[in-house]
Amino acid sequence: MVRRLGLLSSREFGGLCDVLIDCVDGGASVSFMNPMTLAKAAEFWRGVAASMARGERALLVAEDEHGVIGTAQVIWAEAENQPHRADIAKMLVHRRARKRGVGAAVLDAAEHAAVEAGKTLLVLDTASAEAERLYERSGWQRVGTIPDYALWPDGGSCATVVFYKRLA
Repeated sequence: MVRRLGLLSSREFGGLCDVLIDCVDGGASVSFMNPMTLAKAAEFWRGVAASMARGERALLVAEDEHGVIGTAQVIWAEAENQPHRADIAKMLVHRRARKRGVGAAVLDAAEHAAVEAGKTLLVLDTASAEAERLYERSGWQRVGTIPDYALWPDGGSCATVVFYKRLA
């Protein structure tokens, strides 16, 4: 089940920390370096909660009987000349929940949140080949690859692939 959160409860907060730590520990290039600590994850999610409270983003979570297994954010464009646009960020699925349609469900919910907010264009980037396949299957258009864009959690250089999607 995927839902949009208004506020973060302690259960959701802990689950989101767990998903972020699991993804970084699994090698995902999502802005964090090893060692990925609970303190770093908690600081990140506190910042997300504050941004949500300011109306700057939507946070979506997928849950199963054990708690949070996936998440994504829709970040509303800040620029005055881009009121129609948003970014998809921190699209994360716990390793124990992969290959079960969680990513597709979270992405679909994020797209619906953007439509409800009046957005007509979404942008995202990824360093994951698996995520690239999901985005292409979901109708996203590949823009191109930026080499040496960021680092893997272990310190090696990685490229990112930029995608966009027009919404109806």
